[in-house]
Amino acid sequence: MKLVTFSIQTPLGSISRVGALLDQNVIDLSLAYAASLKATSNTERFYEVAEALIPLDMIEFFRGGQKSLSAANDALTFVEAQVKAGIEPRGPKDERIVSNLDDVILLAPVLRPTSIRDTISFETHAKNFEKRTGKPIPDLWYKRPLYYKGNCDTVVGMDAEIDWPKYTEKLDYELEFGVYIGKTGRNIPAECATDYIAGYTIFNDISARDVLQEEVTMLLGPSKGKDMDSGNVMGPCVVTPDEFDVSNLRMQARVNGEVWSQGSTSDMFWSFEQIIEYISRSETLYPGDFIGSGTIAYGCGDELERWIQPGDTVELEVEGIGVLSNKIR
Repeated sequence: MKLVTFSIQTPLGSISRVGALLDQNVIDLSLAYAASLKATSNTERFYEVAEALIPLDMIEFFRGGQKSLSAANDALTFVEAQVKAGIEPRGPKDERIVSNLDDVILLAPVLRPTSIRDTISFETHAKNFEKRTGKPIPDLWYKRPLYYKGNCDTVVGMDAEIDWPKYTEKLDYELEFGVYIGKTGRNIPAECATDYIAGYTIFNDISARDVLQEEVTMLLGPSKGKDMDSGNVMGPCVVTPDEFDVSNLRMQARVNGEVWSQGSTSDMFWSFEQIIEYISRSETLYPGDFIGSGTIAYGCGDELERWIQPGDTVELEVEGIGVLSNKIR
């Protein structure tokens, strides 16, 4: 299932809800489930039951676990049956359940992740990064999936404009994908870690490259090289693990329609399962935590010696997930 958080206009203003992609449409999952409950007469409290199982917030949906996923599947099945029968699906009070993508705004799947951790899991990217210091990739990289933490308040989604910080002359995209944690866990073995993954999304880890290169010499990790408004771009959806095999997905970055970067998830040295095992050592992971893969080989302008400019449109595509498109403002 391809889950989304979307915004839609109502007489009371804009509201955000949890939905699912179906062809070129967005299905309001809570309303669809309420309509299915009313149709089957299982309860007269269809709104209350629907919102309990399919909340309007994605993290709360993750916390619902398999019961929420089952309700979402039932909601989609109901909508598909209605459409097949030539009936327009409507909510219990005649609300719109199905909206065209053009009529909604896709937000980041998780509006504010519980935490953001980003790794460097692609070996060639790690080597290229170290070349600038004149040193080989550290032996430690092969022993532990190291990571840094990002700012959860700078997350934006599909079609959001990315602000160019005034303090940098070299703004850069980074072609990544990542996972959201779906349930609470601690000391999670790698062989069990898939059970803790709620789904996968595309991640554009925006960097002020000239600033970042100076900061990392202090051995504290990035600060203003990464911390900026609209610096963590996620979307357009979160794909549940049952949807596909993530071991060999094509990845591509395009700038103004021209391909700049491409590669495959198969090049990851550290798997998400191994990363989750390492991060969860004596530390609890929670629903809504986000973990990035790090950049693929030659997946950023820094490795290519090509630089995006204000006004450019950057598209990141990951097979099976979709396209994350944003304009540089």
